[in-house]
Amino acid sequence: MPTLPPEIVDSHCHLDFPELAEDLPGVIARAEAAGVRRMVTICTRLRNEPAVRAIAERFAGVFYAAGTHPMSAAEEPIATPEALCAIARHPKCVGIGETGLDYHYTAESRPQQIESLLAHIEAARRTSLPLIIHARGADEEMAAILTREHRAGPFGGVMHCFSSGAALAEAALGIGFYLSMSGIAAFRKSAPLRAIFAAAPRDRLLAETDAPYLAPPPHRGKRCEPAFSALTVAAVAPDLGLEPGELARITTANFDRLFTRAARASRAA
Repeated sequence: MPTLPPEIVDSHCHLDFPELAEDLPGVIARAEAAGVRRMVTICTRLRNEPAVRAIAERFAGVFYAAGTHPMSAAEEPIATPEALCAIARHPKCVGIGETGLDYHYTAESRPQQIESLLAHIEAARRTSLPLIIHARGADEEMAAILTREHRAGPFGGVMHCFSSGAALAEAALGIGFYLSMSGIAAFRKSAPLRAIFAAAPRDRLLAETDAPYLAPPPHRGKRCEPAFSALTVAAVAPDLGLEPGELARITTANFDRLFTRAARASRAA
């Protein structure tokens, strides 16, 4: 029998986005062939949650998370902790978010972004599901909010598609968060970012694509798919002094430790 590639979990993708939704069976099949047998598809606007949930219900290896993306915080009703907790009752909902702060493109909506972030944090506390954080152009304030809020009441989570500086990485790791490696980490000019991942504890690293965005080489600039998680792991592993298969096993174990609901469902399948 042919040897199967090591399992890799794509901890963050957007299967409902048109670039992927038009070919979901093919996307899932190519992912499985690459070893990506589980993935978390992320809802970025709560009005789209039913469609995202339906994808997770359709495919055994797909789970989902729901929240309001910070870039949409001024356009969407502010999510309440109660609404997020109600969504989180679904057995395939495994996380809260993505939420966070984005001052690179949408600094003018800072008050709404912070209000939305705090609601998501409270939902993560109440449900004990991991918080999925997007941070861009807001390192200092993101570190301050996460540290302050964690002190007020603990919650777990991940800095998705981490591409910020060492100070935010240190703050996030300091409260028990995980750092997730996207295709950005495989870019030629991302050596400083790979150094941050190399300095982080091995048991705090995850893999993701953020598909359909941020495809790693040799697909950079093209549509990204969950299958490409394997390319990112292979590109980053040498900087961590690891073989790709070993990094795949580490990130998969870390996923199961953070996303406990997905891990339980997978064991029961």
